[in-house]
Amino acid sequence: MKKLLAIILAAAMVLGLAACGGQQEGAGSGDVKPPEPQGFEPKLGTEPVEIVFWHSASDAQGQLMDKYIQEYNQSNGKQVTVNAVYQGQYSDATTLLKSILSAENYSELPDVMQMDATGKVDYFNSGKAFTASDAQTQFEESVQGSYLDAALGNWEFSGVQLGLPFATSTTITYYNKTLLEQAGWDKCPDTFGDLIRLSEDFKANKINVPVIGTVPNTPTLANWLGQLGSYVVNNKNGSDGMADKLECVDNGALKTFLSEWKALYDNGALTNDALSTSAFVAGQVAIFTSSSSNIKSVLDKVGGAFEVGVAPYLRVSSSASHGATVSGSFLAMFDSQDQLKMEAAWDFVKYMTGEAVQADFAVNTGYIPANKAAFENSAYKALLASTPQFDVGPEQLEKTPSDMRSVTVGPSTDFYYAIMNNCSDMLANGQSVDETVSKMAEELQGLLDAYKRANL
Repeated sequence: MKKLLAIILAAAMVLGLAACGGQQEGAGSGDVKPPEPQGFEPKLGTEPVEIVFWHSASDAQGQLMDKYIQEYNQSNGKQVTVNAVYQGQYSDATTLLKSILSAENYSELPDVMQMDATGKVDYFNSGKAFTASDAQTQFEESVQGSYLDAALGNWEFSGVQLGLPFATSTTITYYNKTLLEQAGWDKCPDTFGDLIRLSEDFKANKINVPVIGTVPNTPTLANWLGQLGSYVVNNKNGSDGMADKLECVDNGALKTFLSEWKALYDNGALTNDALSTSAFVAGQVAIFTSSSSNIKSVLDKVGGAFEVGVAPYLRVSSSASHGATVSGSFLAMFDSQDQLKMEAAWDFVKYMTGEAVQADFAVNTGYIPANKAAFENSAYKALLASTPQFDVGPEQLEKTPSDMRSVTVGPSTDFYYAIMNNCSDMLANGQSVDETVSKMAEELQGLLDAYKRANL
């Protein structure tokens, strides 16, 4: 009888352990290992799947986005439906992303999101990123060689390819060719020194229009310091890792730039205002710098009132490098833990960054195709032949040093306005260059330190 009882108890213990094995694993027991992954088995096309896409394209670009999504939904042949949601400007979408991540409401995340530099760090640190590097490994594909190196590299962070470039642009110079000809100029100024000389010629010819009106910000400072061989912050402007230190103070680059900037203002060539596209279109300023993506819009708005010239980005001095950093947006994916949705997301991202969409988007906006094949697209080639202004951006990217990078910092919005305010205050309040360097260094470094403390 005792022997029978022992056998029954032993059997009960075995059954009990087997029954609670799943609970032990779910509780994180170190003795129970999760099953090994069984490998990737393609599922796309086997059943209907819907993915959510957040974007920040409005007005004419929003209409193009709607067109591409409709065409994809109708023709992908893989039973994929994209549900597009406009989430406002990039900063608005990034703010929403942060709130979702903070509250850990991960079910509210989209499958794909159009994102600019303001969201790079939060996406990388989210713990829910399904990066382009992940996708290439998961689906055994490679995108290297299919995209412009500068465009692809702009969306790397800490050695990880975050996503694929969708809207690719660079900052260029727009000028009122008609007005400059009245001052005896047949080309656009190339350097800050040229702007001063143009200002003198404007005065001599009684042309009472500001030569240029702008206030430096994070992207423009990255360009001008990059031309001087310096980054704004460490880790290659935050592209190789979290930026936590200024890199432009000790090497003198910030002082060099501010000295040249103040000389422009003191001469009268520079107006200490961020004069907009509207001011240029109205003939209220001769030169302004803006994204290459605005070419079509500027030409349409001017409407032949004067001849619009487009030139490479202004240089700080004749010894500075040519070029400007890449900007725009990329398409990021999130890890939904649903293989079918993740496959669909990757397929949609490749479609949006493929030849046909990239060429059409460039023709209708002024953005530069990120996909190399789009440069051989007949519609895009016809555009460059008929409107040479569109060719300035791509040509500039070829001349831009490969190590120039846009700035990626955690406190991106505060950093942006701190640069603007300090540069503007220097001119408005008559501060010296050294005083301004000291104040900027203190405030910008303080923002980096505060962000690091809050995110350790």
